Amino acid sequence: MPRRVVRRLRKQLGRRGVFLLILGVGKTCWGVSFLVDPPNTQGLELLTNLCDIRHWAWLWITAGIVTGCSAFLRVGRDWGGFVAALVPPTVWAIAYMAAVVSGEFSRGAYVAIWYLTSHVGVIMWAATVPEYSVPPVPRPARRGKGP
Repeated sequence: MPRRVVRRLRKQLGRRGVFLLILGVGKTCWGVSFLVDPPNTQGLELLTNLCDIRHWAWLWITAGIVTGCSAFLRVGRDWGGFVAALVPPTVWAIAYMAAVVSGEFSRGAYVAIWYLTSHVGVIMWAATVPEYSVPPVPRPARRGKGP
């Protein structure tokens, strides 16, 4: 029974949906971690001057929920999940780059590049991947009655 449920869910989600669901869960957990145990905010002064890091946690949580829920939408209608997934890492990258430019956090350039490549770049790439771009695996020929 559980195998059938997993198989059906995987078929419904497809490759893009699975990716969005993983991203959604990850972003939500990352945001919750800011609420439960707030991190050091060095390099995020651009954000924390506007409001507390716990308020910024809700950006990650909201984006995660939208991204995760978009996993269940059809291909073509799931674009909102990809946009929502892009917002938090882009905001964080901008904040870290601003900290580098202002001289407050020299290491911020590396963190910003990390967010831009491993988050923003991967999300943008995944958004362009068609659902069924890989040809199916060929099945071995069945043994049957031959001439």
